[in-house]
Amino acid sequence: MEKNSSATTKTETLLRVEGITKHFDLKRSFLSLGHSPVVKAVDGISFSINQGETLGLVGESGCGKSTLGRVILRLYEATAGAVFYQDTEITSLHAEELRRFRTKMQIVFQDSYSSLNPRHRIGEIIAEPMTIHTEMTPRQIRDRIRELLELVGLQISHAERFPHEFSGGQRQRINIARALALYPNFIVCDEPISALDVSIQAQVVNLLQDLQKKLGITYLFIAHDLSMVQHISDRIAVMYLGRMMELTTSRDLFIEPLHPYTQSLISAIPIPDPKREKGRTHVVLEGEVPSPVNPPSGCIFHTRCPVADERCTREVPEYREIKPGHFVSCHYAGERRV
Repeated sequence: MEKNSSATTKTETLLRVEGITKHFDLKRSFLSLGHSPVVKAVDGISFSINQGETLGLVGESGCGKSTLGRVILRLYEATAGAVFYQDTEITSLHAEELRRFRTKMQIVFQDSYSSLNPRHRIGEIIAEPMTIHTEMTPRQIRDRIRELLELVGLQISHAERFPHEFSGGQRQRINIARALALYPNFIVCDEPISALDVSIQAQVVNLLQDLQKKLGITYLFIAHDLSMVQHISDRIAVMYLGRMMELTTSRDLFIEPLHPYTQSLISAIPIPDPKREKGRTHVVLEGEVPSPVNPPSGCIFHTRCPVADERCTREVPEYREIKPGHFVSCHYAGERRV
């Protein structure tokens, strides 16, 4: 069952993204005719996240989800646009200001092994951000390590072990403990469960939810598993080829998806009822995702959209609010349904 909440229950905006764009310049080749090709990884995305909320971000691999998360934290510099944390514009902070600000925002990466230094013990890994960013004494750091290990369901003795001695799920718990070390308010979860077994995925998601209840943390939860995103998220944003297709509450997205792309994603989720599953209409998209180096004109989804017409090939649809809190980028949202 999806997380039972409403976008109207949390009104204080913690993070605001305005027109964020991230383009990567590729190396020029003899085929580029004097122009360096550009990968349009993220192209003019805007949204906000409220205090204590979980915003799920979904889309196919390569759509720009992880890039967006890294731009928000300034692990990548934005090509254009701005990110505001409450009243502070993150994108304009200088190096020293940004270093001090990083205590408020953290990230949990997808690969739980490569994001941990294999030569360091777990206690050293968790202690590192406290050593760099705070003036805590060694004893205070040891006490905080003990507290964090208990918080994520690990034992105190684990602090003396190395990353290779743990399972994938345990390593992700260690990553979460490290992310919590500086008491952040906002955490980007960048596909934190995609490399884990299904049974372990549920444990990690439940841990994130428990921590949110205890600590009031705000999440941007990036994943490609729409059913798992439904379980943890208050609202869900759907991306395609660097742009936002739809954004609304988790409940409304599954009850009344308005964008053809969202409808196709939801129709691909199996229902554990053979009779209902047999009677469903599955929206199968044809073709491949276009290259972000040369995206289609007009609506970027028109090359695969089952209801696209001539207007879709030449006009970029406005990203607009169809209903209160329900945003869609489609000329015919609410008028047609696949």
